[in-house]
Amino acid sequence: MNDATTDFSPWIGRREVTEDELGLAPALAAAATLDDTVTRFAIGSALPPLWHWFYFLPRAAQSLLDVDGHPQRGGFMPPIPYPRRMFAGARMRFYRPLLIGQPARREAVIRDIRQKSGRSGSLAFVSVLCSFYQDGVLCLEEEQDIVYREPGPAVARPELVDWPALAEGVWSRIVSPDPKLLFRFSALTFNAHRIHYDRPYAIEDEGYPGLVVHGPLTAVLLMELLRQHAAQPVHSFSFRGLAPLFDLAPFRLVCSCHDGQVSLEAQAPNGAIAMSASAELTAA
Repeated sequence: MNDATTDFSPWIGRREVTEDELGLAPALAAAATLDDTVTRFAIGSALPPLWHWFYFLPRAAQSLLDVDGHPQRGGFMPPIPYPRRMFAGARMRFYRPLLIGQPARREAVIRDIRQKSGRSGSLAFVSVLCSFYQDGVLCLEEEQDIVYREPGPAVARPELVDWPALAEGVWSRIVSPDPKLLFRFSALTFNAHRIHYDRPYAIEDEGYPGLVVHGPLTAVLLMELLRQHAAQPVHSFSFRGLAPLFDLAPFRLVCSCHDGQVSLEAQAPNGAIAMSASAELTAA
């Protein structure tokens, strides 16, 4: 296995372009998965924030998938050998909505690769800037943080606690994740990572106590909570994954808004913050 001294700098600046027709079917499937019975989607409708994740999907051949279900290393992303991979966070700015049924382009570039060693083992951080265009106009910018790490100790089953009472005016939702939801989200994002649907693999090979809730799914659910309550469009959004969530118990989404500044978090069954996020609403 390569160590933290391996030089992956030749991958910095590497680019990838993906085009998509932004068909109607993925949006309808996403609405069904998220129980959105209110929004009406048709050709020309605006994609809700974060729903671009259901498009521009990687399509690695089945023979090129690794044992964990991810595409094999190399290609656009650097061949970092650490087996644990996580979409750890992102920062986004929304300039104008992507419209369903109109061709769009995603341009991705690797901005930075950093490696370090610590008490938890070796880690590598890859920063990828994704820019989304429609009719030649920039609609969305997203800087992703992808983390690779060495195997760690088994993760304990979360203990259940009573969440603290919420302040008046705070929006919240309890989510009960189950294998059906995780399978559907994996299908929507064409994600074959086995920790989300293969329980024996998740427990025996990766040391988790159950199936892992996708980080992007948690981020989408936070955004959906905001979208259901906020009157103004979202101008910017960022999130950071802090701890994994599992299909073993419900978790709570919490959102508070003050003068267009939004704070969000996903609270694990043990009371820990599993994901923190923030958003800025467009001025009315």
